[in-house]
Amino acid sequence: MGDTLEFNEIYHESKGSWNDGRLRFSKQNVVYKSSKTGKVDNIPAAELSVATWRRVCLGHGIKLATSNGHVYKYDGFRDTDYERISEFFKANYKVELTEKDMCVKGWNWGTAKFSGPLLSFDVNDSSVFEIPLASVSQCATGKNEVTLEFHQNDDAEVSLMEVRFYVPPGPADEGADPVEAFAQNVRSKADVIQATGDAVCVFKELQCLTPRGRYDILIYPAFLHLHGKTFDYKIPYTTVLRLFLLPSKDQRQMFFVISLDPPIKQGQTRYHFLILHFSKEEELKLTLNMSEEEVEKRYEGKLSKNMSGSLYEMVSRVMKALVNRKITVPGNFQGNTPGAQCITCSYKAQSGLLYPLERGFIYVHKPPVHLRFEEISSVNFARGTTTTRSFDFEVETKQGNQFTFSSIEREEYGKLFDFVNAKKLHIKNRGFKEAKNNEYSDSDDDQHDAYLERMKAEGKIREEGDGSNDSDEETGEYDSNASESDSGSGGDGSGDEGKKKPAKKAKVVKEKRERKPRKEKKQKDTNAPKRPMSSYMLWLNSSRERIKSENPGISITEISKKAGEMWKQIGKEDKEEWDGKAEEAKKTYEKAMKEYRESGGGSSTPAKKESKKKAGGKKEDKKRKSGGGEKEKEQGGNDSFKSREFISSEESSSDGERKKAKKAKKAKGKPQSRDKVLEEYLSLSLSVSLCVYLS
Repeated sequence: MGDTLEFNEIYHESKGSWNDGRLRFSKQNVVYKSSKTGKVDNIPAAELSVATWRRVCLGHGIKLATSNGHVYKYDGFRDTDYERISEFFKANYKVELTEKDMCVKGWNWGTAKFSGPLLSFDVNDSSVFEIPLASVSQCATGKNEVTLEFHQNDDAEVSLMEVRFYVPPGPADEGADPVEAFAQNVRSKADVIQATGDAVCVFKELQCLTPRGRYDILIYPAFLHLHGKTFDYKIPYTTVLRLFLLPSKDQRQMFFVISLDPPIKQGQTRYHFLILHFSKEEELKLTLNMSEEEVEKRYEGKLSKNMSGSLYEMVSRVMKALVNRKITVPGNFQGNTPGAQCITCSYKAQSGLLYPLERGFIYVHKPPVHLRFEEISSVNFARGTTTTRSFDFEVETKQGNQFTFSSIEREEYGKLFDFVNAKKLHIKNRGFKEAKNNEYSDSDDDQHDAYLERMKAEGKIREEGDGSNDSDEETGEYDSNASESDSGSGGDGSGDEGKKKPAKKAKVVKEKRERKPRKEKKQKDTNAPKRPMSSYMLWLNSSRERIKSENPGISITEISKKAGEMWKQIGKEDKEEWDGKAEEAKKTYEKAMKEYRESGGGSSTPAKKESKKKAGGKKEDKKRKSGGGEKEKEQGGNDSFKSREFISSEESSSDGERKKAKKAKKAKGKPQSRDKVLEEYLSLSLSVSLCVYLS
């Protein structure tokens, strides 16, 4: 047998919620580390007194009791693990692992036993259930009953709110009240905070960011009391998970962060972190409400009766001594700002500071987030969505949660990437490190933008794929010189000649898609043989009358629905019969169709041929027109078709005649004056009357 035994996916119950973790048995101690919170339970081997093996809801479990009165319960073992663990306990801990069954009779009448921090309800010396007294928040008494209320856990899907115990009255000769004795036993071990005696010290009017406001902090030996104008909070030291002391970016302020599990509650709001805000310039002289001998005996030199220094130093020193936890400070990370050990960023539309620590990240302050490296599966450096001057830092946990810290200045990229790389975290886009480093390292506006270059390249590919020759229409450019020449040559001596037309605005001409010609519907050949029916249709025609008779008054749609259901229920042999009939009908159709085609059937009618000829002729005319238009454009002629004689005569004409023809054509489209219209009308009526007279 080895020196250690390790088990994964071992569960520990915490206020109604099961948290998995890793359990290790070694010769020196028993260590359990929670996968969710990272909290470590360390039980020295010399303190183990009782070990019990039990059948529980998640398989098998172990209950360990120490000589100090603490009880630890771990579930999730297999039945085969009993022998290995029992031999290991005998060889190394000198403790026998005993098997004990739970009572499953379902009785609600038994005996309540107080053993250390547990309240056990037993029936015939077998435990029915156990209540950790540390989970009790309130204990109220009635005439013959005691009511226990419990701390609530946000992670638990179902929570136990309260339990009531009926305590029968004792013999008349006994003077003690059994109800009060029961309640006193509960209060002695329960997590019911009672402020008895004077506080060790008091800090007045400390600024608190979470929960927001100014509070007086009263330090008691077993708990912390936050007293504000509206709310009061009593925080037991057993719920403090971690302590952080973080310097602000301006090096003039400090944050003292207290991580809590379970969190404090304000209505429906839960605060998992207590954040105190200090200025470095604030000084304080502190005197503890204890004698020097008592201070030396209880805190072993960590505190003294009279102390002085910065306010944040006094608070952190007192909290460290009373909570007995180490204070976490930033490590070797240095940001782009000289002396800054944090990065300015935004999380959920709120600006704050991200601190890279030696074992994780913490974001301050709204909402506070603490991410340990152990629970991080990967990180990603993403381009900012609003501007190229920033980037986003995405963190994905092993539970599938994603945290995005946005609007980080690009100058911070190199430092943050090197830090993450040194901590050996998985980076999704590691291959883009050089490109992103260049992108975020320079602050000039004229820098090379890889994203813009890629978009330009994609645009060129699209232009080449379209294959359009009209480059002016694609780019949407406006030729100012061409517009000026056209407007200048359009004068005809009228009153509008002296006026200059304003320059037209550039218009982006969208590329027109050519419409595909509609396909003409094929006319049905009435003389052709009819297509064969499927096996289902053959069966339906033969069964329709039977369905109608079995279901009188049924509609046509209901007949189809009913027939479909009946067809699904028909056996394979019956369907083969109808499949054979359908196959015979298909062969008959193919034979008839072959004979019909050989006899000249199925050919297109003369009307169709004429329509095809007309369509072909129209296409040829279009081709001629387009071809002629292209030739005329090359020769510089008009848009309409011109014969060879006209072209030759036009070429032989003088320049003056060409100008007159151009002016006449341009003036043709313009509105004529009233006198000219009247003159044309009179000449036209005269020519008509003359023709009538001659006839």
